[in-house]
Amino acid sequence: MDAQTIIKNLHPLEIKVLRAYTSKDELTSEKLQKELDYKEGHANQAFSWLTGKGLTEVVRKEPHTFFEITELGRKYAEVGTPEARIVKFLKEKGPHALPQIASELSLENKDVGSAFGTLSKEGVLSMDAEKKAVYSGKELPARMTLTEKLLSKAIAAADGLLEQTTLLAEENSIIGDLAKKRGAANSAFRIVERETVVYKLTADAAEIKKALEAAGVTGNETGAITSKILVDGSWKNSSFRGYNISIPPARIIPGRTSAYVSFLESVKDKLCSLGFEEFDGPLVESEFWNCDALFMPQFHAARDIHDVYSIKNPTHAKFIEEPYLSNVAAAHKDGGNTGSRGWNYEFDHEMTRRLILRSQGTVLSAHQLAKAKIPGKYFGIARCFRYDKVDATHLSDFYQTEGIVLGDDVNLKTLLGFLEMFAVEIAGATEVKYVPGYFPFTEPSVEVHIKHPVLGWFELGGSGIFRPEVTKAMGVDCPVLAWGIGIDRMALMALGLNDLRELFSSDIEQVRLRKAKL
Repeated sequence: MDAQTIIKNLHPLEIKVLRAYTSKDELTSEKLQKELDYKEGHANQAFSWLTGKGLTEVVRKEPHTFFEITELGRKYAEVGTPEARIVKFLKEKGPHALPQIASELSLENKDVGSAFGTLSKEGVLSMDAEKKAVYSGKELPARMTLTEKLLSKAIAAADGLLEQTTLLAEENSIIGDLAKKRGAANSAFRIVERETVVYKLTADAAEIKKALEAAGVTGNETGAITSKILVDGSWKNSSFRGYNISIPPARIIPGRTSAYVSFLESVKDKLCSLGFEEFDGPLVESEFWNCDALFMPQFHAARDIHDVYSIKNPTHAKFIEEPYLSNVAAAHKDGGNTGSRGWNYEFDHEMTRRLILRSQGTVLSAHQLAKAKIPGKYFGIARCFRYDKVDATHLSDFYQTEGIVLGDDVNLKTLLGFLEMFAVEIAGATEVKYVPGYFPFTEPSVEVHIKHPVLGWFELGGSGIFRPEVTKAMGVDCPVLAWGIGIDRMALMALGLNDLRELFSSDIEQVRLRKAKL
């Protein structure tokens, strides 16, 4: 490529470097930042472009080790290290047991024990006959003074970094014990390794530099016409950069809703057009609504199909609404007013208040039963959490579309009609089958399966007619159809995907492509 062609393709960042230096100069990012007022990113970009054009080359790479002060180190610099605080405390307060010291200084017992162990070996502290730590009066070891000095130096540094080569030998020895490369949260310093790359201009750069000088190109040419230079007239005396009108313009990508979000909205629109009302609820539920209200016995293995995530804090709900708690407890114990014999056990009122992440969308239906109109049709799209091995058709958190239909005239045939709508009209499946299922809260229970062109047959969801133990405890005395469909799995078919994980892909180009197919 000839010099004139190269000049046309040079960026001002490159031009300034070529004009400012010769092949005798050693160039680094720091040098360009200091002398050309470049930012670090601009300097690195200039070197990348120039090297790609063969105008600069790497001379050598110089490794550097730095010690960066951590948040813990900043705390030590402010209030003192555990060792220094313990010695000061014992000087002022006299002998104390180690747990007392930890409590008084708000330190961890392990930190107090570790500091005492080290200082006792150095003769600074000892243990008396009453098992209390005592200050011996001995002069503090040099390492403690050096540690405080290093912390102060790091705080004074603008970026909190100390370069290894600038430290004295004894300082390097001490800081080596205070620093970690990884997992530095419990260390005063973090080891940071960096590399300085040194460049030189190549022989070809000299020819380009001459051509730039001959053409009067400085790198300071105006790159854009702004309203300011038009108003003040400075454009008249400005030198402008050349424009290549053959270069295609940058692609403008408008913001779009995710394909999966659009699919969820289309499902909502479909159900609303059929007269359904939407319901919703919290992600955190009590065992009562998630399981007990659905007639899942507290002792039974049926709960094993709903491995749940428990909440650490708070662990339990304050109360469960009445009369639903009493009605459900009676249904479990002896059937209550449902005509059932129940499960014949003493209902655990403590367990039922335990908080968990919602493991199934049917919990929304349980809530809705207590306030539903008869006749009525309701649905919800619920995010659920259940321990599961993640693969092409399983996720540990997933979405279900949940629905109930209440009325004296609804029956199993009505339910199968809704299932066919989900499988064929929404998921787009061409092969559908229904198989008997078991759920503690429905009888009869039906599973709907669809055939994916790649994954084969898989369950789309479960359904059935709520048992009286569920409905009557909520004050409902008519047939109630219920279903819980894996809407993620419907999306596999509708969007032409082969893996559930693709619904939540971080590959933005694939997301855009998926949206374009809708």
